[in-house]
Amino acid sequence: MNLFGRRLPAAALVLLAAGLAGAVLAPPDRFQGDYQRLMYVHVPTAWVAYLCFGLTGLASALWLWRRGARFDRLAAASAELGVLFTGLTIVLGSWWGKPVWGVWWTWDPRLVTTALMFFVYLGYLALRRATLDPVARARRSAVLGVVAVVQVPVVHMSVVWWRALHQPPTVLKPGDPTIDHRMLAVLLLNVVAFTVFAGMLLRARLRLTALEDELAAAQAAEDTEVAGGAVTAPHLEGRMRDA
Repeated sequence: MNLFGRRLPAAALVLLAAGLAGAVLAPPDRFQGDYQRLMYVHVPTAWVAYLCFGLTGLASALWLWRRGARFDRLAAASAELGVLFTGLTIVLGSWWGKPVWGVWWTWDPRLVTTALMFFVYLGYLALRRATLDPVARARRSAVLGVVAVVQVPVVHMSVVWWRALHQPPTVLKPGDPTIDHRMLAVLLLNVVAFTVFAGMLLRARLRLTALEDELAAAQAAEDTEVAGGAVTAPHLEGRMRDA
C-alpha cells in the first residue's frame, strides 16, 4: 500500500476506526475503570505532538544548512500540527484528570512543561505571521525551531526527573512494559493510526502551503511596476492627418 499516495486517507480512516473500536473493546482498568480508555487517544496525541515538533526542529536545521523553501514549509506545517495535537493532549489529560485526580489542572511537572511547550510553539507561529519578509521569516523561525525542540525530551522525561501526580513511563522504559499486553496492543494500534492520520494532515497542509506561495508570488509579480511603465506613447493620429 502506498501510504503517500491516494490511499493515505483511506488507510488513516481504517486505522482510526480499528483503533477506536479496540479502545471500546479493551478491558477496563482495575483502578480507573472506563476512564482509562482516554489513554488510547491521549497518549497517541502526545506522541504525534512530539513527532511534529521533532520534524519542525529537523526541517529548521535543514533550512539553516541548505536554505531550501521546502524545508521552511515543512517546519511551519509540522509546527501547526504539533500545536493542534498538543492542545488535544492537554484537553484530554484534563478530562481524565478531573475524575481520577479530582481536579482539571494541577501544577504537575508534566502538565507545566507541556503547557510551556504549547505556548512556545504558539509563539513560533506568531513569529511567522509577524514577519513579512519571507527570507527573514524563514531564518528567524528556523533558529527558534531548532532551539524549541529541546523541550520535547524535557517534557517526556519530566515524570522521571520530578516525581509528582503524573504516572511514570509504562511503555518507553527499560524492561517489559508494565501494562496489560492486550491494552498495549490497542495503544500501539492507536499510535500507528494517529501517526498515519497526522501524516495525511501534514501532506494536505504542505500542498496548501505550496499553493499559497504560488499565489503570493503571482500577486507580487502583478504588483511589480515595469521600468518605464509610466511613460505613454505619443498620439500621432492627428499629426498624420495634417501631413
